[in-house]
Amino acid sequence: MKPRVIPVLSLKNGGLVKTRRYQDPKYVGDPTNAIRIFNEKEVDELVVLDIGASSDGTDPDFEVVRLFAEECFMPLTYGGGIRNMQQVERIFDLGIEKVSLQSAVMQDTRLIQDIARVYGQQSVVLGVDVKKNWLKQPKLYVSQSGKLLNRPIYDYLAERVDAGVGEVLLSAVDHDGMMDGYDLDLIHSVASRLPVPVVALGGARSMDDFNLALKAGASAVAAGAMFVFKGPHRAVLINYPKRAEFDSLDDIE
Repeated sequence: MKPRVIPVLSLKNGGLVKTRRYQDPKYVGDPTNAIRIFNEKEVDELVVLDIGASSDGTDPDFEVVRLFAEECFMPLTYGGGIRNMQQVERIFDLGIEKVSLQSAVMQDTRLIQDIARVYGQQSVVLGVDVKKNWLKQPKLYVSQSGKLLNRPIYDYLAERVDAGVGEVLLSAVDHDGMMDGYDLDLIHSVASRLPVPVVALGGARSMDDFNLALKAGASAVAAGAMFVFKGPHRAVLINYPKRAEFDSLDDIE
């Protein structure tokens, strides 16, 4: 079974953007057009994260979510601005397969429990941002405040998996948009401790990086910049590996 290769699209003010280390979002186009292109390229799965709703504390734009769900032919995960069960119900009613939660469950796991009970554990993704401190130690990162937390990462993850999280989207903030390779040590340390799939995000630039992340323990690989930029000058071009290129990926046992 070949591992999933997942584009992650970031939204801000309705536009498709790409950041570097979660800073300086660059506008790269219309997200709906990107989804249509990914349909044509038969993408395995797609993640859309409204980073504007997350940072501003606003509700999900349900009209945009509806449009994405109608356009998207592959399984779609949505995250951004989700804070309660009523929003989750509406998002699933629109046709989204999974929701990605982060700020709403940093202090309380009840929303995870409620979603897992009604829709199943496979529908709940935990978004986790990790950034290294000045001692090069990985710490939980809160993008809204730009602060690092001293909470033990693995205890935090275990509590949320126990509550009903079915998958972890693990993002290495220091590698975001840099296309300098994944944080393999972080992937290994997290994936080796969790009984649920870990999706690696942050730093991919090639199929070789995908294989290294999979060997480190990731169950799936995700990328942002690699799928919206092309070449050394980062020209905007929505792209995805050809099916033949997937033969170079190691099978999942």
